[in-house]
Amino acid sequence: MEIKSNLKTLAIVGALSSATTLGAYKLFLEKSPSESVFTSTPSAFTRLVSDSSPTPAGTPGDFTYAAEKATPAVVHIKTKMTRNVSRQMMDPFEDFFGGFGGGNPFGGGGGRRQQPEAQEASGSGVIISADGYIVTNNHVVQDADEVSVILNDKRELKAKVISTDPSTDIAVIQIKSTGLPFLTFGDSDGIRVGEWVLAVGNPFNLESTVTAGIISAKGRQNIIDRDKDVNPLESFIQTDAAVNPGNSGGALVNLKGELIGINTAIYSRTGQFAGYSFAVPVGIVKKVAADLIKYGNVQRGYLGVSIQEVNSKLVEEKDLKVNDGVYVGGLPAGSTAKEAGIKVNDVIVKIDGIPTSSQSKLMELVGRKRPGETVVVTVNRDGAVKDFNVVLKNKDGNTNIVKGETATTINSEYLGAEVANLTENDKAKYKIQSGVKLVKVDPNGRFGSQGFEKGFIITKIDDKAIGDVKEVAEMFANRRGRVKLEGIDVDGTRVIMVL
Repeated sequence: MEIKSNLKTLAIVGALSSATTLGAYKLFLEKSPSESVFTSTPSAFTRLVSDSSPTPAGTPGDFTYAAEKATPAVVHIKTKMTRNVSRQMMDPFEDFFGGFGGGNPFGGGGGRRQQPEAQEASGSGVIISADGYIVTNNHVVQDADEVSVILNDKRELKAKVISTDPSTDIAVIQIKSTGLPFLTFGDSDGIRVGEWVLAVGNPFNLESTVTAGIISAKGRQNIIDRDKDVNPLESFIQTDAAVNPGNSGGALVNLKGELIGINTAIYSRTGQFAGYSFAVPVGIVKKVAADLIKYGNVQRGYLGVSIQEVNSKLVEEKDLKVNDGVYVGGLPAGSTAKEAGIKVNDVIVKIDGIPTSSQSKLMELVGRKRPGETVVVTVNRDGAVKDFNVVLKNKDGNTNIVKGETATTINSEYLGAEVANLTENDKAKYKIQSGVKLVKVDPNGRFGSQGFEKGFIITKIDDKAIGDVKEVAEMFANRRGRVKLEGIDVDGTRVIMVL
């Protein structure tokens, strides 16, 4: 993930307690739903979402109650991963073709390839159920080969990554334990600028650290430069509570000790705290976490509108009768909003009764819903306020559940890799119609020894176009000898190689 730099550098609050010292990094990169959503663990999640008993809040300036309630439920996450570093090596094409003086005749050539190197990193996480479900950031665990969790009572347990969502930078992991302390979800819609909050996490491997600050702003957008194939859902809470590398995935809580956000990023020129930090609001977190646990991926509903924020220039240009809201600039064919009666030049002012003063807030509110669910969209049309019931659809234009990626092992003894079917984002990003993507690479296998990385896309095997993982598995069943591969490297480079 690339980080913006405009005099200041946006650093993902990362966790890099790795073999390289923290000072060597310019940028740090770590890397309520209804009860029916959590059918696999009803008892724990029922308590989580139904705990509405009044909780005494700390008085302004007294943070002890919130700190004591939150700290036991915030964990220290440690990861181990294999990264590739450059090394000089020969191109196998030279042997295959008898040498052409210039290496690979298809343009690859000999030169520097990648060599696996073990690294470690760390971050934070928040326990959200008594039976061990933990929310953290995607960038804390996304490249990890091994994840472990250190609890507040110093126990260290292995964790399983349930699923991740790059668009919100949220991930869910699980440890095998019961009776764990967990945080209840607060109300991120009801928070106010100037309200006191606490950030709880493990900066610089300093476990169970609490810092205080206020909410500086809400609905911050375009904070992190993402990969081009990621469609971000951002509506960050901005605070001035001190957050540093290692805080990623930790808790932002109110004075009741309720979770209102997951700390994700800082704004800094040095990679360390310089006054501003950003958290994913819990309104997004709880929906994403529920989907990752139940479906393995996030189920997103879409209104089917092209939008932009209302400003003074737009008000004058379009003769709008309202100065605040989100302008509807287009309605594509098959738009569910159009079917419900919404028109171009309408200004959306509320979703389910909650004001949408910004584009990011509208996206957040819709992003909490699933395909098939109905939202009440309130618009201002030429000065008149109207409500429309809109049934959300998925990206394919229907209300079906969208399945996540499926991976299969392809003859691990031969190649040492796992592949997954391409997503629509993969196809659009690389302008291809078919292929498979490496999702795991054994550093000691054929792919690993040649420096192939997770994310590499195979488009052809022995000059035959590849459709899906089943086809790849069949082609490599009982395979022996060398194989010719064509594909696309993680940086977009077209590659032809013989292994």
